[in-house]
Amino acid sequence: MKFLAIPLLVFCISLAHAEDLFVPLSKFHNDSKQLSDSKVLEFWASHDYQGSDNYQNDLRIRYYNPLEIGEWKGRIRLDANIASNYNSISTPNNVGQYSAGNMFFTVWGQAPEFLKPLGALVGARVIFPFGNNGQWAAGPQIGWRFTPEVDSTLKVTDFSPLFRYIYGWDAKNNSFAANPNQPVLARNLHFFPTIGFQLSPNTTLRLWDENGVILNTAGNGWFVPIDAMVLHRLDKNWLVAVGASKQVVQTYQQYDWSTYAKISFNF
Repeated sequence: MKFLAIPLLVFCISLAHAEDLFVPLSKFHNDSKQLSDSKVLEFWASHDYQGSDNYQNDLRIRYYNPLEIGEWKGRIRLDANIASNYNSISTPNNVGQYSAGNMFFTVWGQAPEFLKPLGALVGARVIFPFGNNGQWAAGPQIGWRFTPEVDSTLKVTDFSPLFRYIYGWDAKNNSFAANPNQPVLARNLHFFPTIGFQLSPNTTLRLWDENGVILNTAGNGWFVPIDAMVLHRLDKNWLVAVGASKQVVQTYQQYDWSTYAKISFNF
C-alpha cells in the first residue's frame, strides 16, 4: 500500500496545482450573447509553405459589422483576398503576380428563443469563387464563448469553440483535363478549439483562433495544426498581431506551415 500512497499523493498535489493553473469547467460562464457592436477593419498578410516546393503569399481584407433584424442580433464578416502562388524555380516576377482569391461571407448571432437550450451563436458561411481554382461552397456553423468566473495562474480569458461544416457544389474551371490542379469539392468539418490567455494588460495569446482542425468527411482525412497568435492593443482603436501555424497531422492536405500578421482598426 505504501507504494500506492506515493503516486496517489503526487496525483493529488498535481490536481491542486492544476486547479491554480487552469479554470475548472464548472467555473466558466456562457458569455455568447455579449456580441460587440463595433465595426472592425483588418488587413492581413500571410506566407504559407504548402509542401512539394509550393508557396503562397496572401493579402486579405476582413471587415466585421454588427447586424440586427427584429429580435435577432448578430454580426457579419466579409473576407476578400488576392494570392500569389510560386515555387523555387519561378522567376522573381511570378512571385509578385497576384490574382483574386475566394471571398467569404459569414453571419452569426443569437435569437432569444432559437435553440435557446444550447445558448450558442448560430450562423453560416458562403464562399464565392473568384480564384482560378475556387468553388461555390456554403455551410452552417455553431459556436460559443465561455469566460472564466475565477482567476487562474495562466490568466485564461475565454474558451470559444466553434464548429463549421463546408459543402462545395460547383467548382470553377472544373475540367480536370484543362485544370489538373483543381481541388475536389469540399466536404469538410472545421473545429476551432479557441482559447485565450492574458499575457499583459494589452497583450493576449490566442490558440487555434485563425487556423483550426479540419476533418475531410468524404475521405476521412485529418488536418490538425498547432496555431498561435499574439495580439497587442496599441490603443482603443488599433491592434496588431502576429501568428504562426504548423501541421502536426496531415492525412488531408492543406499546408505544411504558415506565418501571418494583421493590423486591426476598431471604430
